[in-house]
Formats: sequence, C-alpha cells, structure tokens
Amino acid sequence: MVAMSKIATGNGHGENSPYFDGWKAYETNPFHPTERPEGVIQMGLAENQLCFNLIKNWLIKHPEASLCTPQGVNKFKETALFQDYHGMPEFRQAVAKFMGKVRGDRVKFDPDRIVMSGGATGAHEMVAFCLADPGDAFLVPTPYYPGFDRDLKWRTGVELVPVNCESCNNFKITRNALEAAYVKVQEANLRVKGLLITNPSNPLGTVLDRDTLKSMVRFINDKNIHLIGDEIYAATVFMEPEFVSISEIIEEEDVECNRDLIHIVYSLSKDMGFPGFRVGIVYSYNDSVVSCARKMSSFGLVSSQTQHLIASMLSDDEFVDNFITESKKLLFNRHKYFTWSLSQVGIGCLKGNAGLFIWMNLRKLLKEETFAAEMELWRVITNEVKLNVSPGSSFHCQEPGWFRVCFANMDDYTMKVALLRIRTFMLKNNEAMVPLKLCRPSSLKLSLSRSLSRRMDDFMSPGIMSPHSPLPQSPLVRART
Repeated sequence: MVAMSKIATGNGHGENSPYFDGWKAYETNPFHPTERPEGVIQMGLAENQLCFNLIKNWLIKHPEASLCTPQGVNKFKETALFQDYHGMPEFRQAVAKFMGKVRGDRVKFDPDRIVMSGGATGAHEMVAFCLADPGDAFLVPTPYYPGFDRDLKWRTGVELVPVNCESCNNFKITRNALEAAYVKVQEANLRVKGLLITNPSNPLGTVLDRDTLKSMVRFINDKNIHLIGDEIYAATVFMEPEFVSISEIIEEEDVECNRDLIHIVYSLSKDMGFPGFRVGIVYSYNDSVVSCARKMSSFGLVSSQTQHLIASMLSDDEFVDNFITESKKLLFNRHKYFTWSLSQVGIGCLKGNAGLFIWMNLRKLLKEETFAAEMELWRVITNEVKLNVSPGSSFHCQEPGWFRVCFANMDDYTMKVALLRIRTFMLKNNEAMVPLKLCRPSSLKLSLSRSLSRRMDDFMSPGIMSPHSPLPQSPLVRART
C-alpha cells in the first residue's frame, strides 16, 4: 500500500470532536415531521433560514440575475468563460458596498482590497498561510468556533493558543488575559504572529464593545502582531448594543495602529444565509497580504455564476436596506421567543444580541463540575432527547456546563418540537438538579421559574409532539446513578 502524506493521515482536521459527532448523530437519523418524527433535530448548525423568503421574493422579481433563465441566458457565455481570479469588478464593488451598509455606512471598503475565497473556511486558511509559518501561534479568546482548529491549523501547521475568558465577566476579553496567553506562548518557545477574534462572537452571540476593541488594537500594536477580525455575523446584530467593526476602530483619532497588521474575514454564509454559495472574503489593509491572498484565491474561487447573481442582488439598494432591517426583526423575534421559552423551564443563557445561536447554561444539570460530566449530559441530550446541541468543551470553554444551541436553522414547527422536548426533559429532571454556582449571577440572563405559563402550554400543545419524543424515564437520572 502506498503511504499517504502525514497531513492527510493525521488528526489535524479535528473531526474527532463532539461538535462534529453531534452532526453525525443528526445525519444518521434526521428529524422529519412525518417520516422520522422521533429523529434528531439539528440545533448545532449556525444557519440563517429565517430570511429565505426575502431572498426568494427578490429572485422572483429579478429572473435576469440567474444565468439559467430565459431572461438571463444572454449573459451566460461571457460569464461562463474564464474569469480573472481578482473577481468580477461589479462583484467586488457590490460586496464592498454591502460590507459598508452592514456597518451602518460608518466606514467604507475599497473594492480593490476584496479578495475572494471559498467561504470563510478558505478565507481563514488563506490569512493563516499569508501571515504565519508552521509552528507559529495565533492567540484566540475562548470560547471559540471549533472549526478554527481545522481552518487555521490543519494544512498550515500553525498553532492556536486559547486566551481564557470567564463567565464572571460575561466572557469579556481583557488585556490581562491576552498578556497571560502571550507569555504562555513565549514560555513554550513559540512565536506569536497574531490575535484572532470573532465579532459578533460565535458561540456567545455577543458583540465586542468599543473599549475592548481599542484595547486589543493597542495590544497587537504594542506586540507588533497581526489582528484577524472574523466579522461574518456582522448583519445578525438584532438589538443594542450595535456592532462595531475593527475597521471603524482603526479610523478613530485616539487610536494609533499600524494598519498593515489589520485583516478582516467576511462571508455571506451567515448574514444572508448563503453557506452553499461559498462566498468568502479576505479584506486586508496590508498590500502584501492582498497580493499573496489574491494568488491563493485561484484554489478556491467563487464561481462566476454566483458572482453575477450576488452582484445583481447587492447592487439593489432598496433590497439591501430592506433585507438588513427585516432580517434583524426575524432574528430578534425568534431569539426573544426561544430564550423566553428556555427561561420558563429554568434554563438560563448568556445575554446576547447577535448571531444565530444561544449560549445556554446547563451547569445545574451536571452531576459534578467536570468536563466528563458535561460529556455525559451531552450524550443524554443527543441520544435520548434527540437534539444536536454543541457542548462548551468543543468550543474550548474553560467552564463545564455551557452549550451552544442554534435557533435560526429551522422552521416554526421544528422549533416547537425542539422546545417541547426540552420542556419535557427539564420537567422530568427538576429533582435531579444541583445548585448553580456563579461568580456574579447578575451578569447572566437567568430565570429559574419552575412554573409554566398558560401561554407556554397553549404554544406547546401535546399534539405537535411525536409519541416517541417525550422521555418515558429520565435519562439524566439514569446517567447520574
């Protein structure tokens, strides 16, 4: 047998993680309201399905945007032929304009700095390739998206070093935490090449405030290391405080920064619900990075057909303004109802205002405050309650008992089934709960009410639940004995 490469046969992809194992459980037995009513409901996928009708209505009105319609076929030949890997000018202009719109037009983006990639996954690897050599390290505040371990590390050989953040201050990124991580890397004889932040945060569903962003800019400037700002959830901020981009911070008069150190990763996968289109963007203020990244983009170009459609859609100012407004309303309403429903059964969550997910606190359900107990609870939720939620340990959270649950990737009916399963599970396990210990309870949005309101009962009527879904016995009680 011919040997494969070490990269190909190694475990660098990071697939051996409960984050991905939950997906496998769903794929093996996916929920369907009639065919598989007892199946696993996918709540581990950060996907925005709430805004599809907005997109659908625009497509119906503008059939010429698609090359596969009689109205658009005249553009087929010129678009199907070879396109330079710089990207179509109209595509880069439209994306740059949209990025500005999402940020309230408080900052402008140069189309010539827009570099294409196959989704944010490819964009992150592209930036890591440009900035670091194998063995170099990036600091990443926790908790952070599990896919970073694959996107930045697998084929580049770089290391990710966690910056430990705590629930006592809402997982805020502090200068002290950054300095501690920086020293840790130096003691390991590694070279720190950059700091990677997600804003809005995945999995927290929160935004970084202006002071924190300024502190981080000062930190990277003092250390002469790069700052990569993952801003792929910028348009999902559905209530105050507003989103502040790193691009705004570096333009403020009281901020001194070498702009060659600043890079932004963006995509349309989350903000517009287009993960299948694989539209990833690297926007760098560093000319050398733009030049190198553009050469690399030939390995993961956005198809010319997709570029044509996106350029047409995002050039429609009326549509873009309406989309941003209406999408936020849809996310706000779903988030509000979902968190309210959780609170009615005693589940607290970190107070968030962005993203497609909730950072759910189930520490009081743990048999003991260990990651082993977290995994035990996660297996119960996945295998018995039949919900794919992601445990905090897969996000490198330093405190066991936190879970990310996605709320925007399902229709209303599926959401009702999921919430009823959660309610049934919690009611059967109230007696098994252990006291919740928090550093500062006021920092969390908690409601420990054990009574369910009439509104909740009306909404969660037994008729919408499969006979197989309610747990005949408490799996958590079984797990704890």
